[in-house]
Amino acid sequence: MNDQSLAPPLLTSAADGVATLQLNRPRQYNALSGALLDALHAELDALAADPAVRVVLITGAGNAFCSGHDLREMRGLASRMEVERLFARCSEMMKKLTALPQPVIAVVNGLATAAGCQLVAQCDLAVASSHARFAASGVNLGLFCSTPAVAISRNLGRKRAAEMLFTGEFVDADTALDWGLVNRVAPHDQAMEIAQELARNLKAKPREVLALGKALFYRQLEQDMAAAYADASRTIAANMDTDLAREGVDAFFDKRSPRWED
Repeated sequence: MNDQSLAPPLLTSAADGVATLQLNRPRQYNALSGALLDALHAELDALAADPAVRVVLITGAGNAFCSGHDLREMRGLASRMEVERLFARCSEMMKKLTALPQPVIAVVNGLATAAGCQLVAQCDLAVASSHARFAASGVNLGLFCSTPAVAISRNLGRKRAAEMLFTGEFVDADTALDWGLVNRVAPHDQAMEIAQELARNLKAKPREVLALGKALFYRQLEQDMAAAYADASRTIAANMDTDLAREGVDAFFDKRSPRWED
């Protein structure tokens, strides 16, 4: 049967330590329905507890990455409280991306607007297809992208973030790279390949060290400088007192590759 309504809203796969999550509502430009949010929550919880997964990729089916919230579904909600619960549920999902021990790479295959642009910004890293376009477009509908603003303003400089959020205008992949929203731009048919190369780079690092470093990276951003340095000093001292660090330093002096176990 070809009915997309029967298809799962999220497709998942894993190979060689890399898990791929594909938003699977192509006719709706992979809009974040309640069912898709529920699927993402469940999968992120499972990934957080899976030591075999070293890197997570998030991409979209069809020609879009993610167009944001499902406006038709949201418009049908009966009360302000239900809408607030929906956005809170989405915000909790976004925070889980940061809390995951694994690095998360957005593979932006096409359109990324509103909460879809937020999703790109919330991922640790992002590879964009040359066809990708980005916008915090809610203001054009009279609906300021308040929740996307949290992630976008933590990635872009203040003036760039304000421009995206206040104008709702699209930026192309090269502009997104220049502004710091994405890390790399690839030819359209090579975006996943470039993301996989990045994932292989990350897989070569000790999982525990990346997890420790990711947690510290986000933690210190929310602290003042003195607290951040104190936290970082404790973290690196604890890191140095591990077999992984000792092996890495010894390998450096011995001019050989570290012998880390997966």
